[in-house]
This record gives sequence, structure tokens and C-alpha cells, in this order.
Amino acid sequence: MIFRPLKYKKYAEKSCQKLNEFQNDFRKKYDTDNYENWFYNQSSETLRLYSENKEIYFKYIPVGTFSQKKNTWMWSWANENSVEPRKFQTLKVKEFGEKKNYENLTNEHFGGDNFTGWELTSIAFEIIGAIGTYRVISDDLEKYFLLTEEITKEEVEKIESELIECGVHGKLRKAFICQHLNSKQKTGFEEAFETYRGMELDEEDDFQAWCSECEKERIKTNGWNDESMEFAKISLVCERCYFEIKEINE
Repeated sequence: MIFRPLKYKKYAEKSCQKLNEFQNDFRKKYDTDNYENWFYNQSSETLRLYSENKEIYFKYIPVGTFSQKKNTWMWSWANENSVEPRKFQTLKVKEFGEKKNYENLTNEHFGGDNFTGWELTSIAFEIIGAIGTYRVISDDLEKYFLLTEEITKEEVEKIESELIECGVHGKLRKAFICQHLNSKQKTGFEEAFETYRGMELDEEDDFQAWCSECEKERIKTNGWNDESMEFAKISLVCERCYFEIKEINE
């Protein structure tokens, strides 16, 4: 594989210029520079900007983090400490990097400087899309976001009310599986619809899966009924447990 540092540099500079122009309009429209405080919730993937008499909320996609102490960047898709489901949308950037042989877009963790975070956020902005970007700094760690939409406080509360507390992974979106699915052995994995990590769900949809034996029962009874549901004994798990089980079966 031949890496192309000069070609990448030109592409990165062009992406930064595009974001700077776009970001100026975003900051004016939402007045983001005039909020004194910020708070982000990984579980609901929401960012709150607030001052004494005003506040605003956004949905976000985490791009990555830059350590000021170590001068290193980490993409969010590689951050095992992050519970944010939509971090996997940044894999689109990695896929683009693999096609173009841009190593900064494919390496999960590498050294950088004061401009690295904004450079990579600019590229993520161009590939994934957003209404704007934002950075927070806490304990010498910079965290970069793609802001995808403005939402109301009521919408944030609704999102948070639909999360469940997992003893292993913390507070995440809910998912439903049959009693036979587990993280230790392959049992087959049938889904209500095709899913992937970090996907957006319609309001009426949930992650739902069952094993091969449950699928036989479902077909035998011509769909889900009391008999097949009794065999399946559907249980509630978090989204991360769901996809760990799916990966084992695949």
C-alpha cells in the first residue's frame, strides 16, 4: 500500500477551509460562542450549551479525542471507553481513508499537534455531514463533535427516558432478544430487520433478534403468537450487548 502524504495534506487543507466557512454561519445562527457552560451526555448523545438565562441542545456524533498531555489523537470508533452508539458512523471516514490510502483516517491512534483535532473533524464533517461542529476541553482532553440537529429539552428527556441501565455497559438504548441468545455460544441470529452499530432507528422500531430454534418455532406457528413467544421468552438487553451477541453469531 502506498500512502500519499502530499495528496492527503491538500485534501485536509481544503476540508478545513470548507468547514471554516460553514462554521462561521453556524456559530452566528445558533450563537454558540455566547454560552458560558457545556454538558454532554454519552448515553443520549446530546450536547447542552447553557448560561444563566438560556440553553440550547444538539444531537451529536463523536468524532474523536486529542490528548494535550500526550499530543495524540484517537478516533471515536476505536475508543472502547465510549458508550456512544453513533461513534461507529465515523467508520465512514475510515472506509474513505482506506480507499484513498490516507493513514491518518485509518490509524486508530497516532501523534498530532494543536491542529489535528480540527483537521480530522473537518474531514469527518465533509464525509458524514452535520449542521456544525463543536469542541469541549476537560482535563487536558479535547473532544470533538459533529452536531447533527438542534433538539428541544423535551426531546432530550424523551431520549433519556427510553434508555436502560446495563450492569456491564451503563445506560444505553434498549434491545430485545430471545432467551437462547447469549455471548458465549453460537445459536443463530435472526433479526426483525438488518441492523448495524450506531444506526438510527425510527420511533416505532427496536433492535429485535432471536435464535435459529426460535425461528423454526415462529415459522411453524405462522408468525409470532402465544406459543412461539412462550418458547422465545423475549428479554431486554442493552444495544451493546445485542451487537456483541450478533458478532459472535456472525
